[in-house]
Amino acid sequence: MKTTPFTDIHIELGAKMHEFAGYNMPIEYTTGIIDEHLTVINGVGVFDVSHMGEFWVKGPNSLPFLQKTCSNNIAAIPVGKAQYNCFPNGKGGIIDDLIVYHYEPEKYLLVVNAANIDKDWEWVNANNSEAAELENSSDKMAQLAIQGPKAIKVLQKLTELKLADIPYYAFAVGKMAGIENVIVSNTGYTGAGGFELYFYPQFGKQMWDVIFDAGKDFGIKPIGLGARDTLRLEMGFPLYGHELDDTISPIEAGLGWITKPTEGKKLIDGDLYIKQRAEGVAKKLIGFELEERGIPRSGYELTDGNGNIIGHVTSGTMSPTRKIGIGLGYVQTPYAIIGTEIAVAIRGKELKALVVKPPFRK
Repeated sequence: MKTTPFTDIHIELGAKMHEFAGYNMPIEYTTGIIDEHLTVINGVGVFDVSHMGEFWVKGPNSLPFLQKTCSNNIAAIPVGKAQYNCFPNGKGGIIDDLIVYHYEPEKYLLVVNAANIDKDWEWVNANNSEAAELENSSDKMAQLAIQGPKAIKVLQKLTELKLADIPYYAFAVGKMAGIENVIVSNTGYTGAGGFELYFYPQFGKQMWDVIFDAGKDFGIKPIGLGARDTLRLEMGFPLYGHELDDTISPIEAGLGWITKPTEGKKLIDGDLYIKQRAEGVAKKLIGFELEERGIPRSGYELTDGNGNIIGHVTSGTMSPTRKIGIGLGYVQTPYAIIGTEIAVAIRGKELKALVVKPPFRK
């Protein structure tokens, strides 16, 4: 398995380690997923997300290349801002979802999912008829996500950058914890506030130690991928391989807001998105809450309450903050209306559920 600059630290801290996207990653630490989840909601926690992939796209042809391969309108991103996107696969599905950072004029950073790095790299190169300059820096970057309402207090002790001036989906570059050229990004995946730090891997231990020293008065804790999943699920954020994949359209996934086949943008699958918007789609992604005691899991069937299968669960858990079963899933479009009563098939029973609009955490 691959490692990150923090793998030995996780093991020393007693983390439960497991393979994820080819990396040896911490799933949870000794306090457990629920405690870690609540730590992020109420205080501050640190995630090792160095397994994520990073591609640079540079040069005068970078914009037309990205306008073709990314679903959103890249021309609308000012320098210093970021934008959520997906790579259309030319068949109606999604290669990956990603964040595009406009780093400098004619220079962009793409942050992609760890499990899709090789697939994404092959895709961007295969579709680079514009001859944009591409660089895979996935092994040359480390990333920590410092999340929670107290994250800003911890990190502000370590930098002269004014973190409160970095709005959501924006970033700054500067000195952090004595390390130069750190990208400080406000694009969290937890819904609890905080920042992501991108820096060279050789500074990993230094960054970790300084952050945890600065956060000791705020109850800072390391957080594993288990709580990262429950946190994103409470916010209703999609996860590739669950809510998104090569067979699902962004229109079906409720991501029409990041599909911008605008005039002058030769977007892959752009014509299909226009057609799907006009004619509708057969299935849609929903959020739901169980009205009976139970825990929905990925793969469970969703029914109309009368034994008829209408879809399936893509992600589900017992909400650590609400103490009820929550989930995301795909259903036939007529059942996707907010307030519709459906059911989740669990151990031979149909447990009542209600279609709701995420986030589940109010």
